[in-house]
Amino acid sequence: MNIVEIAKNRYATKKFAADKIISCSDFEQIKQLLRFSPSSINSQPWHFIIADNQAGKARIAKGAQTPYNANEPKIMDASHVILFCAKTEISDDYLLKVTEQEAQDGRFANLEGKEMAMKVRRFYADLHRKDWDDVECWTQKQVYLNIGTILLGAGALRIDAVPIEGVDLDKLDQEFSLLEKGLKAVAVVALGYHAEDDFNATLPKSRFAENDVITVL
Repeated sequence: MNIVEIAKNRYATKKFAADKIISCSDFEQIKQLLRFSPSSINSQPWHFIIADNQAGKARIAKGAQTPYNANEPKIMDASHVILFCAKTEISDDYLLKVTEQEAQDGRFANLEGKEMAMKVRRFYADLHRKDWDDVECWTQKQVYLNIGTILLGAGALRIDAVPIEGVDLDKLDQEFSLLEKGLKAVAVVALGYHAEDDFNATLPKSRFAENDVITVL
């Protein structure tokens, strides 16, 4: 596997082939990538709503009405669509839940290790909860780490994908009662296989030169 070639070959799909479906085994790998994506202090402040049928995709497509109409076909013709949601609050109870899961998974040699992990986790969470008051921004950053993981992983599986921010997030919050669940819609990712007439499939990749974006100290 050449990770650079995967990054070069993946692209934002503009038109999906509606009759091409991602296999169950391949999409299972996508689901595991959702779980195993990195996040700050292993906070995992996310939830994912997945649609793999027309009725489910239609619900997500409610967010792609005027002025976002151009994105509705991408959602409806894709094989699978994921609505990425971020937690709106990070409570001590939630941090304890994360730490308890780590304990169950064998990450601590002793009680002291578990207590230290909780102390460090609370310290960094408090920077956002108290000092900077930017919890929602912080959790959404973690969700974007997850989106990046999914896009590269999909490329490795030769699955086409497109991240979609052009949706009415407030409408999706209402459609799935997200605020009542302590969640906020962040973005949509549609996955499948591009149509033969997807104009973006054959265009050359365009990026700034290495010297423009990288400084080596």
